[in-house]
Amino acid sequence: MTYISAKHARQDAEGHPANDNNRATLADLSFLDIINDEDEVADIARRAERLGHATLIVMAIGLAALPLLCLLLV
Repeated sequence: MTYISAKHARQDAEGHPANDNNRATLADLSFLDIINDEDEVADIARRAERLGHATLIVMAIGLAALPLLCLLLV
């Protein structure tokens, strides 16, 4: 006679499906490992700020020079 139990046999982590919510398999998959450290983030922010300042200066020169160019051509 075969007994049916409400508890299923424990399987290895490799035997679980990919979408399993087993904590033992999720412990190895941390997105914190791919986040940059503080120095890299500060360097990226510094470069972005410099690029923003350069863009602002070029736009201001272009907005001032365009009307002068149009006046000279007329």
